[in-house]
Amino acid sequence: MKRSTHVLVYLVLMLAIATPYRIAAAEEAAPPAGFTNYTVVAGDSLAKIADKTGTSLEKLKEVNPALKTDVLRVGQVLLAPGFAASTTTTTAYARPAGLPAGSISVNGAGATFPAPIYAAWTYAYLTVDPVALINYQPNGSGAGKKAILDRTVDFGGSDSLLKTAEYEKGGDLQMFPMVAGAVVPVFNLTDEKGKVISSLVLNRQTLTDIFLGKISQWNDKALVALNPKVTLPNKPITTAHRSDGSGTTEIFTLALSSFSNEWKTKVGGAATVQWPNGLGGPGNAGVAAAVKNTPSSIGYVELSYAIENKIPFALMVNKAGVTVKASAKSLQSAMSDFSGKFDKNLTVTLVDAPGRISWPIAGYTYAIVHTKTMTDCNKAATMLGYFKWALTSKEAGAMASNLGYAVLPGEVRSQTLAKLAEVTCNGLRVMP
Repeated sequence: MKRSTHVLVYLVLMLAIATPYRIAAAEEAAPPAGFTNYTVVAGDSLAKIADKTGTSLEKLKEVNPALKTDVLRVGQVLLAPGFAASTTTTTAYARPAGLPAGSISVNGAGATFPAPIYAAWTYAYLTVDPVALINYQPNGSGAGKKAILDRTVDFGGSDSLLKTAEYEKGGDLQMFPMVAGAVVPVFNLTDEKGKVISSLVLNRQTLTDIFLGKISQWNDKALVALNPKVTLPNKPITTAHRSDGSGTTEIFTLALSSFSNEWKTKVGGAATVQWPNGLGGPGNAGVAAAVKNTPSSIGYVELSYAIENKIPFALMVNKAGVTVKASAKSLQSAMSDFSGKFDKNLTVTLVDAPGRISWPIAGYTYAIVHTKTMTDCNKAATMLGYFKWALTSKEAGAMASNLGYAVLPGEVRSQTLAKLAEVTCNGLRVMP
C-alpha cells in the first residue's frame, strides 16, 4: 500500500474516533441564558423529562429542534427551560443524618391568604421529613414583610409585592411564588321574606361602585339588571374590609383600580388604603367573620376562607364579558394570561386577566427568603426542602387544589426551583 494511502486510512480512523468526542463536547456546551442542561438517564422518556424539569412536552421539543425522534440514549444532553440544576447535581451542603424528630424549627409569618394550605402542607410534611418542625403565623402580609426584614423569622409570607426600598433594606431578599389564589366577594343576604340568597352576579363596575359607596342598596337597578332571577331586598349594603396591612387587600384594590379609573384616582391599589366606608376586620378570617355576622354585608376574602366558612361568594362578569366562578380552572386561565410576564424579581400581578374564562381578582402568594446571608445551614436546607416538596409533590398539589388554590404552571415552577437552587448559606448551596 502506498504511503499516501496509509496516511488517508490513518486520518479516516482518527476522524471516526474523534467524532463522538466532538459530539459529546458540543452537547455538553454551556447552555444559553435561561436554560440548563439535562442529562438523560436510564428509563427516561421525553414525557418523564418534561415532568422532571417542570415544563411541557411541546416546549421541550421546541427548545431541542435537533430531536428527530422520541428515542433517547443515556448520556444525551437536552436543554430544559429554566430547569433547576440542583436536580442533576449534588448540593454543596448536606444536612447531617440521624437528627432527632422535630429538632429543626423553621419559622415563618405573614399573609393569611395561604394560611390554610400552609397548615395542610405543614401537617403532611411531618411524614416526609420528621426532623422538620414548620411553624407559620398568619398575621398579614405587612407583618410578614416586616418580620423577614427584621430577621425575626426564617421566611416571610406575602401576597403584597416588596417595594424597591424593601429590597434595598433587605439586601438579598427574593420572593418565591408558592401557589395562586382567588379573592372573592363574599356576601350575607336574605330577601324580604328572610330567605337566604346564595346566588349573586356582579360585574367590574358594580363591585367597584359598592365599595365606593355609589351603590348603597341591594335592590339598586344595576344589581337587579345583573340578577333578574333573584329578588334583591330593599336593604342598605354594609361593606367589610381588612384593617391590617394585607396582600389580599392589595390584590383586591389593584383589581378595582383596573376596573375603575375613579377608584384608581380616589383610593388606589395597595396593601393598606383609605377605605371610603365599611367595617374593618383583621386577616381573611376577620373579614369572613364580619360578613358572616353582619346581615346585608359584602366583603372580600381568599377563596378557601369562603369555602371553609360556608359563605356564598359572587360570580363575576370578567373583562371578556363572561360570567365566571372562582375555581382552579378560572385561576389557571388567569395565570396563563400572564405567563411570561414575570419581572426580574420573579413577581407578577394577575388582576383583570383578559382570558375568556379567567377569574379577574387573583394573585400569587409568595415566600420571602434571604438568599445569601443565612448562617444556620441545617435550618436553611430544611426550609428549602419543604419548599421543594410543596412545589413538586403531587400530594402537595392535590391538597392545594382541594382548598381552592391553583398550583404553579410548569414553566413558573421551573423558574422558581431554579431560583431556589441558587440560595446559599455560608456560601454553600443548600437546596436538597
